[in-house]
Amino acid sequence: GSNPPQPNPEPRRRTPNPDPGTILSQTRHVHRSLATMGRPLVIGMFGGGTVGGGIIEILRKKEAYLKSIGVEASVRKVCVRSLDKPRDFELDAGASFVTDPRAILDDADINCVVEVMGGTGLAKDIVFEALRAGKHVVTANKALVASDMTELLSILEGKSDVAFGMEAAVCGGIPIINALQTDFLGDTISSVQGIMNGTTNFMLTKMESEGADYGAVLAEAQALGFAEADPTADVEGFDVQAKISILAKLAYGATIDKDAVPVSGISQLSSLDFEYAKSLNSTIKLIGTATQDASGAVSVYVSPTVVPVTHSLASARGSMNAVLVNSENVVESTFKGPGAGRFPTANSCVNDIIRIATDSCPAPFPKNETLAFNADFTASFYVRIKISDQLGVIRRVGELAEANNISIYGVLQNPITDPNDVDFVVTTDECQLSSVKAFCAGLETQDFVKVAPTLLVWLKE
Repeated sequence: GSNPPQPNPEPRRRTPNPDPGTILSQTRHVHRSLATMGRPLVIGMFGGGTVGGGIIEILRKKEAYLKSIGVEASVRKVCVRSLDKPRDFELDAGASFVTDPRAILDDADINCVVEVMGGTGLAKDIVFEALRAGKHVVTANKALVASDMTELLSILEGKSDVAFGMEAAVCGGIPIINALQTDFLGDTISSVQGIMNGTTNFMLTKMESEGADYGAVLAEAQALGFAEADPTADVEGFDVQAKISILAKLAYGATIDKDAVPVSGISQLSSLDFEYAKSLNSTIKLIGTATQDASGAVSVYVSPTVVPVTHSLASARGSMNAVLVNSENVVESTFKGPGAGRFPTANSCVNDIIRIATDSCPAPFPKNETLAFNADFTASFYVRIKISDQLGVIRRVGELAEANNISIYGVLQNPITDPNDVDFVVTTDECQLSSVKAFCAGLETQDFVKVAPTLLVWLKE
């Protein structure tokens, strides 16, 4: 049965101080509808590579449909490093390649800049100058948004008639940014967890399915073009560090210094870790996590994580990305799809262009809050310890755990084949990162421990 009707309570007269993000979006809507209603978007694009070519191809393919919904958007100039480099796309008649950024920035007819060149040096100067000049901006640049968030916010605050689209900056083709900007404003998000790097997910999937070690799968990923010659940003977690910082801002309103976000990568893993994960009915994923505790403090971190096979992130295999949002009203929402690639990323950029052209671009950062940031997050952990076997090892490990206020949940050990080369795993109940790091540092000083322990976050079933 349904609940009986309740009398309508007296509406509350007192309103709290309005959220600055709300003011921003409201004033933006009013100003822009006057300034650009029905005005075609004339685009200057920075970057003529994979994604830039994809944007031009989608706009051309969908031109008739876009016109039917009132979207007129054409790419007038594309700024590239070299005019001699062969391109796998052609420009429309009347459009041109240029090498001087000023040819776009100083062109008064160009009212929208699309930045798909990457990097945080020249790209930052271009994006910020375009915004200050009153040009709308679409960017796929997560490093820029995460690194220069504070400056970006102050520019946007003073430019209420300028739209800023960044859907492609996190998880390529997955519309997670727009969802957090618009679809959870009436909800309360308790956590955001995501597999946000296709290179490392491809590598971890290979390690699991083939029993291969880290070095072998890295070489294969590089040969296939999945991993860069210098894979540090991917494999050590820095790419995810930037992305989860952006999602934390959208979820909670807190501006996070991305460099303060604790990060560990996948280069410490071996095929042994997948054996032990399997015994826990789990797999291993590189996950970026943002959570808010009861006090309002936000924790953000990146870590290889032991994930139960029943968890919704466990099924994202190969180069796929996935983001799980846990919230009060909707409870659990999973977004899954390609996190990179020509057309997935270009599709997100095109959707930003469409929203700008139809005056439906949401406030980029609808929440602005000053919240405590807690880098010393609480979780359960998995600690793999490599030892030469001797009497009293388990007792000593237990003493070190107790000394650091850690409750051990369980101990896992494969049958010993070589007493001088034994790996075993300790899983913990919930504790603070600082405690488990002190525990690992204590282990490293023991004469029976051969190398620094491997530390992963463990999501219990």
